[in-house]
Amino acid sequence: MTNKLYCMSHYLAFRFIKDENINFFDGLSHTVFNPRDEKEITPVSTIDEMDSIIRAKINEFYVPNKTAILLSGGIDSATLASYVPKGTKAYTFYCAAPNAIDERNQAKKYCDTYNLDHEIIEMHWSDFEELTPEILKADGVPFHSIEVQLLKACKHAKSQGIDRIIYGDAADYVFGGMDKILSRDWKFDEFITRYNSIEPSKALKTPIDIKDVYEPYRKDKDMIDFQAFLKDYMDIESYTSYMHAFELGNVKYLDPFESMKMAQPLDLNRVRNGEPKYMVRELFKSKYPNIEIPTKIPMPRAMNQWLKDYKPTRPEFIENCAENMTGDQKWLCWCLEQFLNMHDKGEL
Repeated sequence: MTNKLYCMSHYLAFRFIKDENINFFDGLSHTVFNPRDEKEITPVSTIDEMDSIIRAKINEFYVPNKTAILLSGGIDSATLASYVPKGTKAYTFYCAAPNAIDERNQAKKYCDTYNLDHEIIEMHWSDFEELTPEILKADGVPFHSIEVQLLKACKHAKSQGIDRIIYGDAADYVFGGMDKILSRDWKFDEFITRYNSIEPSKALKTPIDIKDVYEPYRKDKDMIDFQAFLKDYMDIESYTSYMHAFELGNVKYLDPFESMKMAQPLDLNRVRNGEPKYMVRELFKSKYPNIEIPTKIPMPRAMNQWLKDYKPTRPEFIENCAENMTGDQKWLCWCLEQFLNMHDKGEL
């Protein structure tokens, strides 16, 4: 079925549209990551077990001169980098914008430790303007901005004869890395306000109430099982973005963390007392004993700089709705506008 209003509100709130059966317009379709069968996911309780699985997965996937790794300044990809052979290409993103997050030096420390071939992939706003139409046509829906960076990395890798990429996105979701959202037990309404990327009623003239998405996770009247919600929505949204970008870029991809789960329930007290991803942190320290664990930052996207003056102009949007939005929120509006414009021109 098609429901433009539903899709606009769900995209702005959740950064994707989970229901594959609901699309913006006739003739369009979209796909969503399908979680692995539980039989394919191995419980781990020690870093030795993690070590064994990561080593086996990478050894099975790795093809010499055909495989690269996406390497940030964080501990997830750095841990994986310790398993790939010397000389492996390691790509680090850098957004060329004033005061942008810069992970190049930290990533270089990891490369120097394991003799990897470090290469910087510079991101410019022109990349987002150039690649967004291609992604919109392929996805059939507006998307998370990370897909532009990933697609550029795929195109660059292919130009070097590389068609396999290793990355470490799933560690945040599997091992308790989202420390800010895990920082407390949330009341139902508070969590909705915290989680929505954009409350649709603050951006759209004809919003759809998305509260029903959260209702299955309500407990004890005014509380929410936020961990179950995150598994069903945050995890799937992120995995979908990577899947779309890598498939469009025509590269094989591997995230070893995705094939694991914690054998014991996540210890929220440890996370809330400064040890997010405590199992990954322990493995990282065993691989980099002389490097201090860095502060977690998301994959850099300089949307605050690039979209500083952006204002939605389409009639679906409330006038001046972006005035107090963050750059990442403005991206969602910008991408939605590009999608609707392309549809109006018959380009989708």
